[in-house]
Amino acid sequence: MHRLRTLDDLELDGRRVLVRADLNVPLDGGEITDDFRIAATVPTIAELHGRGASVVVCSHLGRPKDREPGFRMDPVAKRLGELGGFPVVKSDEVVGDEALEAAGQARPTGTVAVLENTRFEPGETTNDPGLASGLAALADAFVLDAFGSAHRAHASTVGVAELVPSAAGPVMENEVAALGRLLGDPDRPYIVVLGGAKVSDKLAVIKHLLPRVDLMLVGGGMCFTLLAASGHEIGNSLVEQSMLDEVEDLLGSEDGGKLMLPVDIVVADRFAEDAEPSIVGATAIPRDAFGLDVGPQTVERFGKVIASGRSVFWNGPMGVFEWEAFRAGTAGVAEAIAGSDGFTVVGGGDSVAALRLLRLDTSVTHVSTGGGAGLEMLEGKTLPGVAVLEEE
Repeated sequence: MHRLRTLDDLELDGRRVLVRADLNVPLDGGEITDDFRIAATVPTIAELHGRGASVVVCSHLGRPKDREPGFRMDPVAKRLGELGGFPVVKSDEVVGDEALEAAGQARPTGTVAVLENTRFEPGETTNDPGLASGLAALADAFVLDAFGSAHRAHASTVGVAELVPSAAGPVMENEVAALGRLLGDPDRPYIVVLGGAKVSDKLAVIKHLLPRVDLMLVGGGMCFTLLAASGHEIGNSLVEQSMLDEVEDLLGSEDGGKLMLPVDIVVADRFAEDAEPSIVGATAIPRDAFGLDVGPQTVERFGKVIASGRSVFWNGPMGVFEWEAFRAGTAGVAEAIAGSDGFTVVGGGDSVAALRLLRLDTSVTHVSTGGGAGLEMLEGKTLPGVAVLEEE
């Protein structure tokens, strides 16, 4: 990994800077339900203003089909202004005359221009040269601060970076440094905690990390595929049948002994918020039961391992934490990580949401804004959005 170009490498005073932020926040009926990513962008804008630059911000939001009104950037732009305490001018276009006009209103002393959802442009995801040059025309320099989008070579991440002087923003810099520390020679014991629904989403990262870690603790829906591959009855719990052979090979491999599975499970007779929870052994889940969380003995075992770790990475909840009856596993793991005095990194939207729900997000070393990008980096992949900012 080469050195990243940073804000210190850019001529900023009196310049207009396009910031590709990660403002991809969850919306519910046009209301923002979690503004963590918007808040993370505010210090970057403040630093650019402090260095005499005017700022134009762009981001994608969700996965709109065409120009769906529900994915317009208006609520995001409004919230950015509220959190940052500066006036915001919002463009209804991503590039072109209206975008240029909005960009022209940006001032180093205040007003920030926010462009429309970059995914409203069909050329965004194909890294269309025309769209990239349209974005480049809006500014003298480009700052990529969207780590969550760094694993995709899009027009607003990689395309524009190749056309104007570009650098990593502070969010991007911190992300690459934190995850780089886990990739290099992490302090040991190095413990990885993985959850979430599907093994298929995490298999590549499991294979890449297993030889490098001291222990890997597995919960969430994905643990049932591992329990099933070990020959245990998992009832009606989520299982990926197509993954069983591959998981069985993994469990039997040289490093398979580092995988730590739950010893007890919180189950219910149906997948519902008001279902009655009960605790059963992980190797004897009743036929008609759904596993919805890891049990208290597992939390205690996992907690002891986490407490022993000098480097800890967590991605994916332990159960259906959105439902209070099935939250204790995720809460227990979150509390153990927050209580660790090692180097702790939490990544992935759901884990970060759980951490924030439990008000523990300030008790870990690094909260990552990027889920997929973080996992790909830990898989050892080169992220296009990082590579484009590295010194030659």
